[in-house]
Amino acid sequence: MDNGLKRNLKTGVVLAFLVALLYLFARPAYRQGEASLRGRAAQDFPLTLDGKAAHLSDLRGTVVLLNFWASWCPPCVDEAPALDQLQQRLSAHGGTIVGVSIDEDPTAYEDFLHRYNVDFPTFRDPSRRISAGYGTVMLPETYVIDRNGRIDRKIVGPQDWTSPPMLAYLDSVLSEK
Repeated sequence: MDNGLKRNLKTGVVLAFLVALLYLFARPAYRQGEASLRGRAAQDFPLTLDGKAAHLSDLRGTVVLLNFWASWCPPCVDEAPALDQLQQRLSAHGGTIVGVSIDEDPTAYEDFLHRYNVDFPTFRDPSRRISAGYGTVMLPETYVIDRNGRIDRKIVGPQDWTSPPMLAYLDSVLSEK
């Protein structure tokens, strides 16, 4: 084998390894749940629910999926229908989704809600203070908050919220008193 072919082959192997490594670490399934957050009190913040001023802490006693999203985020668009389906299931068992949009444009936010028939409580935080306070760096990002107001799990990236493993996990959180 000549030296040029050997060098090209080695370069190809190294590049394939790096691509495979990046793929493994970028997959949402790899980054599920940050143990360091589990059990921490969820950061309280003011919000608007059903047109009324409220705080996240007002939902204590309810399992909350705090979902950070934006109208310009393709994975957020992809998971919106599954979140709507999940809201129906959660509300029947003492849970809710609270969506926090980081959209700066109120029209884009409203258009998203209407276009995708978003049926769970959501509000706009264009300052991004809430998402920054939670350490959100990627959209969508969801925090599962138990009935005691403690973070059970941080989920990074889009999910199939109606998949059997996800529903089994959420049922386990909902069944805790």
